[in-house]
Amino acid sequence: MTTGTDSTTWFRRYSSTPAPRRRLAVLPHAGGSASFFHAWGSAFGGDTEVLVAQYPGRQERFNEPFVDRMDVLADRVTAALLPLADVPLTLFGHSMGASLAYEVALRLEERHRVTPAALHVSSRKAPHRLTPLDLHRKGDDELVAVLRGLGGTDTALLDDPDIRQLVLPAVRADFTVVSTYGPRVPTAVGCPVHAWIGDTDPNVAVGDMDAWADVAPEGFRVRVLPGGHFYLLQQHETLMRELSGHLAGDR
Repeated sequence: MTTGTDSTTWFRRYSSTPAPRRRLAVLPHAGGSASFFHAWGSAFGGDTEVLVAQYPGRQERFNEPFVDRMDVLADRVTAALLPLADVPLTLFGHSMGASLAYEVALRLEERHRVTPAALHVSSRKAPHRLTPLDLHRKGDDELVAVLRGLGGTDTALLDDPDIRQLVLPAVRADFTVVSTYGPRVPTAVGCPVHAWIGDTDPNVAVGDMDAWADVAPEGFRVRVLPGGHFYLLQQHETLMRELSGHLAGDR
């Protein structure tokens, strides 16, 4: 059983990048796995290495214990990323991953004097706009209902009891992270912040994303795209094109 903080354990690489000029670290949503972002691996050209986090307890890390506390998860991801910060490092987090990316950015700066090139936060309220939740205390049927409402999972698979038994423990652990994190004092990061949101997201309003400006003295912008909480599925090409522009300019 592996529970360390080495980069090969924590990050998947879906494309070979022998001599990257920059790195993009992608932090998935609650219940998500690295494979959800497989298409991102070769979307940014040969100068950009894409690292997608694989949280414990799923896919090839199935036998590892879940992490259900944001502070522990952020500490371990930060430790795994630190050796990879020898080139400009950009963070992109979706939903739960946005809060995690923010916490990782703070740790890199405060503990290691490493400032990310940029922080991209997607479909998640700013840290001081979060409200306590009880998602982790819901029954299995209620959890499935929440997943169906968000629309990012092939929820038809959850009709199969065996698949439910495999999937829901990871979802519950991640929902514990989400439910027990925040609100917190808005501590500024030392890099530009880019916020992304779908215009019909059922849980996050554009104003919630605007509030990320409070932690972004180095620059802030918000981009609203058509779609719901998982707008990044329908708007993949647009998102890749615009994110590529940000990465190329390190802005």
